[in-house]
Amino acid sequence: MAEEEQEERVLNVPLRAVRKVPRTKRVPRAIEAIREFVIRHAKAKREDVWIDPEVNIALWKRGIEKPPSRIQLRTIKFEDGRVEVSLPEE
Repeated sequence: MAEEEQEERVLNVPLRAVRKVPRTKRVPRAIEAIREFVIRHAKAKREDVWIDPEVNIALWKRGIEKPPSRIQLRTIKFEDGRVEVSLPEE
């Protein structure tokens, strides 16, 4: 799988606009905001973006009403157009 890797990037995704959404819809909207951000910056199709469950856990850490205002993510774009989104390894 490593030989087909095309591009790996670390992105800082702003989630401040999610605060304008009703409190009970903030984390689901944050997930959609991440997907839209990755689609725009990786030039990928919606169905080709895969978000790791660990990202979901990080967003839900403080509950549905208080997602983080920004999150740092690692994206890997493969030659066939698939994009994997995960938390960066620290």
